[in-house]
Amino acid sequence: MTRMEQTEILIIGAGPSGAVAAGLLRRQGRQVLILEKETFPRFSIGESLLPQSMEYIAQAGMLQDVVEAGFQYKNGAAFARGEQHTDFDFRDKFSPGWGTTYQVQRGHFDKVLADAAEKAGTEIRYRHTVVAVDVSGIQPQVRVRSPEGEEYVVQARYLLDASGFARILPRMLDLEYPSDFPVRGALFTHVEDRIAHQDMDRNKILISVHPEHRDVWFWTIPFSNGRCSQGVVATPEFLARYQGSEVERLRAIIAQAPSLLHVLRNARWDSPGRSITGYSANVTSLWGNGYALLGNAGEFLDPVFSSGVTIAFKSASLAAGCIARMWQGEAVDWQTDYAVPLQAGVDTFRAFVQGWYDGGFQDVIFHEPHAPEIRRMISSILAGYAWDADNPYVAEPQRRLGVLRDLCGAVAA
Repeated sequence: MTRMEQTEILIIGAGPSGAVAAGLLRRQGRQVLILEKETFPRFSIGESLLPQSMEYIAQAGMLQDVVEAGFQYKNGAAFARGEQHTDFDFRDKFSPGWGTTYQVQRGHFDKVLADAAEKAGTEIRYRHTVVAVDVSGIQPQVRVRSPEGEEYVVQARYLLDASGFARILPRMLDLEYPSDFPVRGALFTHVEDRIAHQDMDRNKILISVHPEHRDVWFWTIPFSNGRCSQGVVATPEFLARYQGSEVERLRAIIAQAPSLLHVLRNARWDSPGRSITGYSANVTSLWGNGYALLGNAGEFLDPVFSSGVTIAFKSASLAAGCIARMWQGEAVDWQTDYAVPLQAGVDTFRAFVQGWYDGGFQDVIFHEPHAPEIRRMISSILAGYAWDADNPYVAEPQRRLGVLRDLCGAVAA
């Protein structure tokens, strides 16, 4: 007979959204069990945090753990396109709140958060794999396989899917829905960068645009140990033009971008490369009977503005708030109280991502000079404050961006 366990909150995945959700729920006094199929630390991308994310780390009681981990300080974003260069200092922004954050090796960062969740009383079972889910009853039930091959069932008062790109519930419950974003892919690796101080501010992520293809861009994310994450994003058709290993293909594309090639001229390419294709994803619903989807398990847009971890943390915060109200006996409408507010910020990021790829937002970013107040509003979005409705570029992102794009084009003409 299959062993049955009970818990109050079951979370699938010990990554950022799962760990922060656990921290928030433990502060409510909830019993939390996390099932994680891998062993930490493990490699992941999404290495440049946004300042807004610090608010959620602090809410979860994990701020000291993150501060003491020694990650690379980050205060903004720099952009390069041919001979054009500009940067945004996130401390000079429209929205109140954090203006600095970190650039992190995700293997280390995710383990810091998971360890902090454990210290707060969360039970994490590594190498335990979810094999089936049943949400048809009063409480969700999850069938799990242990590292030794034993199968058991966990029944929970509430289930949160924080499985990221594994997208456990969307796959098992047939919730996947095609993203309306064009398919893109990425090639990336870590290098000993040896970047000269005058060539790059290590306190900022560098986003470089291909000089001939505006929809092809590179990230350069410095870490605190003299290494950096280096990647390129493009359509699969563009990436398929290049032969060899992932690193060889990545370096061949970088060779077409003289300014980035100069920045990385002394780099030691000492690590294997990786690739991912078709990462944009969506779902028919972010919640259902006894469950909710967090972070990338629900929707992932694009890595260009490093929004993934911030959206993951926001989803954890909103879900924890809904669960707190449920435990107090209040009626919770997960569509109104969770999905709609979460989607509002995602849609703000979506407008800026779409503007980036159609070139309009690139023209805005590289336009000089900006009115200082408009620049601060844009800086707030880039810093992750996509839920601050006092910012006109959050309240009406597409219309405001369109007007600004037209103004920049008219001035340039």
